[in-house]
Amino acid sequence: MSSITMRMVLGGVAFLEHAVAVIAGLALIVVGLALGVTMLMLPVGVVVGLAGVLLVVGGLFARIDS
Repeated sequence: MSSITMRMVLGGVAFLEHAVAVIAGLALIVVGLALGVTMLMLPVGVVVGLAGVLLVVGGLFARIDS
């Protein structure tokens, strides 16, 4: 493959990785909100929700260069 094609493939893979991280983070936020409704699971819900927020922020803004 040429270097331009390889760069396009790697760019597409990086975009998909970030998109999956954002979608997984949003799912964790929703699960954290659902767990936070009950008082018994509130501490777990807060932790899961914050982990989701970190995953969304990381998916949107993180940049890993090799």
